[in-house]
Amino acid sequence: MKQYSLLFLLALTTNLAFSQTVTLLSSGTKTSLRGLSVVDDNTVWVSGSNGTIGRSTDAGNHWEWKKVKGFEQTDFRDIEAFDSNTAVIMGIDCPARILKTTDGGNSWKIVFEDTTKGMFLDAMDFENDQSGIVIGDPIDGRLFIARTTNGGNSWEKEPLNKRPLLDSGEACFASSGTNVRLYQGKAYFITGGMRANLYYDVNKIKLPINQGTETTGANSIAIKNKHTFIIVGGDFNTKDSTTQNISLTNNAGNTFSLSTTPPHGYRSCIEYLNKNNWISCGINGVDYTKDDGKTFTLISNTGFHVCRKAKKGNAVYFAGGGGRIGFFKL
Repeated sequence: MKQYSLLFLLALTTNLAFSQTVTLLSSGTKTSLRGLSVVDDNTVWVSGSNGTIGRSTDAGNHWEWKKVKGFEQTDFRDIEAFDSNTAVIMGIDCPARILKTTDGGNSWKIVFEDTTKGMFLDAMDFENDQSGIVIGDPIDGRLFIARTTNGGNSWEKEPLNKRPLLDSGEACFASSGTNVRLYQGKAYFITGGMRANLYYDVNKIKLPINQGTETTGANSIAIKNKHTFIIVGGDFNTKDSTTQNISLTNNAGNTFSLSTTPPHGYRSCIEYLNKNNWISCGINGVDYTKDDGKTFTLISNTGFHVCRKAKKGNAVYFAGGGGRIGFFKL
């Protein structure tokens, strides 16, 4: 009897520990949102298909929606915001462009353009308000990379010989804007498709994650410190499969392990929160871990493409298909 009581209390404690869930703030449009940037607890920007940009300055209670003039057909897969007025958006192809606003999205200036055949931008990241990077599918067999040192006002393409040489059938997913991360001056890239690898410095590390088809591989990387990071992905054609959908390392990629209880399906994004806490999302729900990824608990069945924590604050926001935007408070 005491044993059953103990098991009940443990189950109750676990349930209470994850009693927080995701609150849906916006949904119902035809726009697919994959770009998300959270400046602080109140200031949030999103970007997506059909040239759509959204901005809230009151913690998601009200949203200002715009279509970027002249780019109504563009899919803006990633966005980086610096304050309530300043942001950079990434249009993936035809041609590949990056735009910047300094007036809250009322007007935009093209700050990067590439008409090279096969150009397809996948993700951006900024380490601070000045230093940023954008990556794209391979050109001439090498990952496309461009960098900015002035807040996205201009971009310089990385020399071809400094870009990673990818294997045949290996590329990046433009699923959440988080398959590249800048951390302490280093750029970390992950890939998928026929091969899934982690690249940083001169390192190329094969990932123990689902790979071998066009829909498999690594989708997102989050970094806690120079030793500890988590990579998620899987197969977006089998959204509920937990087979090799995560890779954990606490020694900078020298070795990787899998979770005892992995996220509950394909995951397109992972975000480090604080202490040993991380959050991950995909098209079938949201998972939370309090032990650096060893065990995940499903906290929402609502699907999202991307989740990001406030740069200055504790709020976590989500964005996904059907114009969905969610909120979670630590």
